[in-house]
Amino acid sequence: MMTIKPGKQRRYLYNAPLHKKRKWIASHLEEGLLLKYDRRSVPVIVGDTVRIMRGSFKGHENKVTRVDVKSGYVEVEGVTMTKADGKKIPKPVHPSNLLITKLNLTDRWRRERLAGKLSEEKKREIEKEAAEQVRLMEEKKEEERRRLEEEKAKQIEEAKDKDRVVEPEMKPEEHAAEEESTQEKTEDVKKEEEKESQEPEESKEHDEKKKDLEAKKTRKKPKKTREGE
Repeated sequence: MMTIKPGKQRRYLYNAPLHKKRKWIASHLEEGLLLKYDRRSVPVIVGDTVRIMRGSFKGHENKVTRVDVKSGYVEVEGVTMTKADGKKIPKPVHPSNLLITKLNLTDRWRRERLAGKLSEEKKREIEKEAAEQVRLMEEKKEEERRRLEEEKAKQIEEAKDKDRVVEPEMKPEEHAAEEESTQEKTEDVKKEEEKESQEPEESKEHDEKKKDLEAKKTRKKPKKTREGE
């Protein structure tokens, strides 16, 4: 970019391709890292520990959780802002306001880039630090996996407990009352059975009477004859 006009410079920064924008998201290294890697700044990636040097969160130090290449901003863990509805969301921070205090060395390509012109001793130190970071990352993933499995098992147990119906223990008084109620029920059932057994006999007698009445009605009466015939 050879122009000195601010409008053209802003237009170039806005319309730049992503592979160039990615390199511009860089922050200065802390003094110890600057001497160790012989570099002033490095592109920021997820997992780097940074310290905010300016703004309302000045002095806050935590890990980078997201890098937005398109907008050119990064998100730091614990840096949030509150919306009008009370919901908290991550607050974007420009990389120029950050200072890298610890590098994420789990990426092999990044290690090779950093250890380009360094001595063999420093290269070995970088590899050792990277191995330690990889180990810690795997342990963290394993803990997260176990936690998820425990939560899943707990949810399954709770669902089983809800489905299972547990009968409460009864007191002696309640037990006696229940026995009395069962005896009364059995007596009622016996009475009903006796009634049902008597009903067929009564119905038979009723049917016989009905048949007799019908037979009497249908029986022909003798015709009356006139006198003298």
